[in-house]
Amino acid sequence: MKWDDSLYTGNSKIDNQHKELIKRIGQVLIACRERKGAEIVNETLDFLGDYVVEHFSDEEKLQKQYNYPDYKNHKKLHEKFVADFTELRNRFNSDGSTLTVITKLNRVLVQWLMKHIKVEDKKIAAHIKAQVQ
Repeated sequence: MKWDDSLYTGNSKIDNQHKELIKRIGQVLIACRERKGAEIVNETLDFLGDYVVEHFSDEEKLQKQYNYPDYKNHKKLHEKFVADFTELRNRFNSDGSTLTVITKLNRVLVQWLMKHIKVEDKKIAAHIKAQVQ
């Protein structure tokens, strides 16, 4: 999982947070794949859990600031992700880095986040850009 220009939203704060999320998710996946200790994976999952909440909060503040019309739906997407992440985190804690857990990590973290950035977050960025012009 690497940052590329297709993920660029044009908001430097959000883009920098996305870059950090992508970097940390990559670290989790590598640690699982290489069967690193659960402690390393747990530390990274702890960071991700906190960082995602901070990032979503920042995004939601921007949406409110610029009266983003789809704020409520976007917030629900964030809440669903946090719930899925928490469930996955609990599964990792109970089962370890099994193939099932790693596959779900990939689906929940990588696929969801990439799609979310490329579709939903770009809508927000376009809305903000239109507001400031």
